[in-house]
Amino acid sequence: MLNKIVLTGAAGRLGSYLREPLSHLATELVSTDLVDDLGKLYPGERYQKADLASLEQMLEIVDGADMVVHFGAIGDEAPFDDILQANIIGAYNVWEAAYRNGVRRVVYASSVHAIGMHDRTAGIGLDAPHKPDTYYGLAKCFAEDLASLYWDKRGVEAVCLRIFSCAQVTNARALGTWLSYDDLIHLVEQSITTPVTKFTVVWGISNNDRCPVDNSKAKFLGYRPKDNAEQFAAEILAQTPPLDLHDPEHLYLGGPFASVELGNSGVATMNIIDDTKSN
Repeated sequence: MLNKIVLTGAAGRLGSYLREPLSHLATELVSTDLVDDLGKLYPGERYQKADLASLEQMLEIVDGADMVVHFGAIGDEAPFDDILQANIIGAYNVWEAAYRNGVRRVVYASSVHAIGMHDRTAGIGLDAPHKPDTYYGLAKCFAEDLASLYWDKRGVEAVCLRIFSCAQVTNARALGTWLSYDDLIHLVEQSITTPVTKFTVVWGISNNDRCPVDNSKAKFLGYRPKDNAEQFAAEILAQTPPLDLHDPEHLYLGGPFASVELGNSGVATMNIIDDTKSN
């Protein structure tokens, strides 16, 4: 049992599924986001409103923490100045606060969009170079490199979770890229409880028959996803017309993010169902 875990992005859809399991891993869970009120709290959880772009606020929240689970930021493509504040400066502030406060490890919600312009049929592994599809993806590249730097130079461990499609399966792409909420929770728990991680990158993806990437190098984390999107295949494929192979959305791992103009929303075209958990 850890003393204190900090969860950023606690009011977000993914954060809402992490709050309860994280509350069982530490005496105190400090959840933070920009909303005024998070609602009912779990035993051992407290909420503190804070802005990732403020180093002072991050230093205060991270004080005394064993680990930070960093899921806060703009979760979509946006104009660069917006991404700069929340996703790039925000990441620096989290790692700098972690370093100054002696935090052992940061578990970070990275994204497929850090490598979104790789060919979806190439079967890339975790050693594939960064190839971002958006400013959003570029910020994920920055944070991964920041995590690597802070391990090499300052001894702060990090596990960067390149999350794919963590939402209900509504399209053909997600048959390969789905990450179920149960597997997300399992992945975060393993990233916290593994004794030594140093700097690690892992694909955040379920055990899909059509998985487009190789996750074998992260097995030491003990991440063994159980869910498989193939259960949805017959229904989804029956509703899917032939794909336009001239559209980058269907050729690259980033999906819709690979085809949108820089600064324009990628989520807007994805039909993501808002099933944020309420306790």
